[in-house]
Order: sequence, then structure tokens, then C-alpha cells
Amino acid sequence: MATAAKAPKKSAKKSADAAGGEPKLRIRVRAYEHKILDMSVKQIMDTANRFDAKIVGPVPLPTETKRWTVNRSTFVHKDAREQFEMRIHKRLIDILSPNPKVIEALTNLNLPSGVTIDVKMV
Repeated sequence: MATAAKAPKKSAKKSADAAGGEPKLRIRVRAYEHKILDMSVKQIMDTANRFDAKIVGPVPLPTETKRWTVNRSTFVHKDAREQFEMRIHKRLIDILSPNPKVIEALTNLNLPSGVTIDVKMV
């Protein structure tokens, strides 16, 4: 029985890196309030558009929900409880082949408090 040798499959990510190898800026924005988050994302996109950068996004990522249940009373009343939750909204923006002017403009942005930004070069 003769078997044909299978060629290894290349993943889409590896073939894209080998073909273009163009750098991109991946920006993850997080905030507790979605309105402030959307305003910040719009400000980032306007800044990138001003320098003619190609943008992919914003991509809404799943909202992270943290929940806590706490007794209302300190002693006897076990059935009386309060539940609290905190939601963290997230967005993802990719800027393809950014030039130094775009990177400098993004570092000088003034964003509202409560907005967290992670910038990676991928």
C-alpha cells in the first residue's frame, strides 16, 4: 500500500506574515461606560484618518462582567443578600502600516479618565 505524503497546511496567519510582513498597530480600548468608550474610539479614528492611515475596526469585543453577592446583614439574616456587577466594555482597532506621524499623534491624545488603552505593534 503506497500512501501519498501530505503537504503541511499553512495557517492563514503565517501566510499573511510571510507574504506582506507589513506592521500594524493593534489598539485595545477598555472602559466601564460604553458612551465614553465610543467617544474615545471615535477620537482615535479621527486622528488616524487625519493622517490617511488605513483603519480596521472598531471591533466590539465581548463585554466582561464581574459579579459579587454580599450579605446585607452581618449576622443572622442569611437570606437577605445584595448583588453587584461591574461591566467592562472593550473595542479593538487595527491601523495598517502606520507611519511615524500617526504613532506620534496617537501618543499625544488626551482621552477621558476611566479609559484604558493597550497599543501593540503586531
